[in-house]
Amino acid sequence: MGDRTQSQYVKLKKDQVPLEDITPGELNQPIEVPQLAVHKCMECGQPLPESYTPPADEAWMTGIFGCAEDRENCLTGLFCPCVLFGRNVESLHEETPWTGPCVCHAIFIEGGIALASATAIFNGYIDPGTSFLILEGLFFTWWMCGIYTGQVRQNLQKKYHLKNSPCDPCCVHCCMHWCALCQEHREMKGRLSENALSGTTIVSAPPIQEMKSGDNKDNPETSSSSSDKNHDHTGLELQVV
Repeated sequence: MGDRTQSQYVKLKKDQVPLEDITPGELNQPIEVPQLAVHKCMECGQPLPESYTPPADEAWMTGIFGCAEDRENCLTGLFCPCVLFGRNVESLHEETPWTGPCVCHAIFIEGGIALASATAIFNGYIDPGTSFLILEGLFFTWWMCGIYTGQVRQNLQKKYHLKNSPCDPCCVHCCMHWCALCQEHREMKGRLSENALSGTTIVSAPPIQEMKSGDNKDNPETSSSSSDKNHDHTGLELQVV
């Protein structure tokens, strides 16, 4: 008995293995296989490399100076550009609420304009060196805000494959910030309306077919009533929302 070989099985106890709570459906999850997720060309169907990016050759729906095409959008961008910028970011990134970008825009853009106006009004009461430092800081802040808002415009161009109009996104916001905000809002508004209309289709239901027995030949009244019921059902249409 002393020469018995040790058993290959180990008896586990409750205190040796921690118990893990498994939620229902946790193990029944789809598995992503990178080899199967292959991007293909829309025209020829050939597989594309992972580093492929579609060319940005789509034109904007409206021009940079087409602010008058949407009056409400134009007034909002003129008097409350922070609100318009927040709406643009929320439309582009649904998980981001519009309040955060709106507050940041109000602090740095509107706040900087107010500080620059106050510096110009009280120019005689402020030391020239201090005024120069304030204006230099405001210029740097405007440049940084142009880069930030330009990144939002660049993400919009990548999403819809839009080309630069009229130049680099950061330069557009640095030189024509209000016009750029209005153009971006009109673009996303038009794209979303097109997607909503393209998803609506009307499907006609096929006519209902019924088996007719030999008794219907002897009863013309029954056959006529059944034909009237079939005629009523064939006029139905199904609308997908």
